[in-house]
Amino acid sequence: MTKSTNIVWHESEVTKEDRRNLNGHKSAILWFTGLSGSGKSAISVKLETALHKKGIHTYRLDGDNVRHGLNKNLGFSSEDRTENIRRIGEVSKLMVDAGLFTLTAFISPYHKDRDQVRELVETDEFIEIYVKASLEACEKRDPKGLYKKARLGEIKNFTGIDAPYEAPREPEITLDTTKLSIEESVEVILTYLKDKKYI
Repeated sequence: MTKSTNIVWHESEVTKEDRRNLNGHKSAILWFTGLSGSGKSAISVKLETALHKKGIHTYRLDGDNVRHGLNKNLGFSSEDRTENIRRIGEVSKLMVDAGLFTLTAFISPYHKDRDQVRELVETDEFIEIYVKASLEACEKRDPKGLYKKARLGEIKNFTGIDAPYEAPREPEITLDTTKLSIEESVEVILTYLKDKKYI
């Protein structure tokens, strides 16, 4: 990949704080991570709906959806996974600057990749949400039939089967979806956002 040269950052007159003031709330990345089938996308969809009903400006980035466009040239090797998350991190940073709560639902299996996104934004602008469910539970759910294909060898480099998943060390929020419903999970996140004065 060739790097851009002869480029200079051009500042806007409208700042992130200006956009936040206009919206009437803070902005941050809500980074959902977990195994396929853990409930990341389902929870992020319902959370976005709940925030929207409260008049909070949001945008949701989902792993599969992004691979239809921005990241359609990437596969699932460890290098491609890293680049996938790097690009999403940069897009999420722009969304935070725009004054939005950005909900990102990505397996994002590696510590270093998630940490790299955290470092792109200010300390309180990255909220890591570990959507926790055992491999057995996720494989039993298998909403997209991917585990079955992975077990048959039809999908290579599948997280949890023949590719690793590194669970977050100190996430801001942990949701055990073997115990919590989608609605209960949403309430946990909303309570966190209220308690920390994000909303």
